[in-house]
Amino acid sequence: MKTTKDDLPFWTHWGALDDRPSAREPTHSSREMHPVFIACRMLLLLSLWTGLIYPLVVTGIATVMLPRRASGSILLRGVQPVGSALLAQRFAGTRHFWPRPSAADDSTNYSALASSASNLGPTSSNLAALVRARADRFRAAHGLSDDDPVPPDMLFASGSGLDPHISPASARIQVQRVAQARHFDTAATERLRQLVERSIEPPQLGFLGEPRVNVLHLNLNLDEL
Repeated sequence: MKTTKDDLPFWTHWGALDDRPSAREPTHSSREMHPVFIACRMLLLLSLWTGLIYPLVVTGIATVMLPRRASGSILLRGVQPVGSALLAQRFAGTRHFWPRPSAADDSTNYSALASSASNLGPTSSNLAALVRARADRFRAAHGLSDDDPVPPDMLFASGSGLDPHISPASARIQVQRVAQARHFDTAATERLRQLVERSIEPPQLGFLGEPRVNVLHLNLNLDEL
């Protein structure tokens, strides 16, 4: 004999709910957003935040608190911009102090678009030949013998190729060459030495990095000496 629901004891179905979805109530699947829609919405929100809102806020704060640095640390000759204190420039003449060599040297300037290292390893014969050539040129220009040491930063390019600084030793060793090229007398040469010493920047916060000299800044002051 077939048993129906009404034939069962009341406690077996007392308070039981009909689990069939109501026609007036949408199913769970109909309320769930499609993953593609979620991904597109997050992409839009993150793009607006990280690509527009955040950079504008940070730039605005930097412009108010550090206006010179926020604009690129531009150095001026009078009112004319001549470069940035953050980027090296090529000085090859004898009348100016030389910066570090650069893998971004295009024979006219140090190209910021080609900023990179040479990627030559310590066992590279090309690197050894390049360093020997730089050492020979530096010694010849400064009247050094073959046994005289050359500051390492004048032999090796920086990782970016745009390091604007040289070591104080590299600046001091170039003083005599610059003085001779400009026909300085003894008093003017001494003023040049003092200019180099005043141009030495201490390590950041007193302990980060080494003392250094900004070559572009030094050469601008040199032209006004």
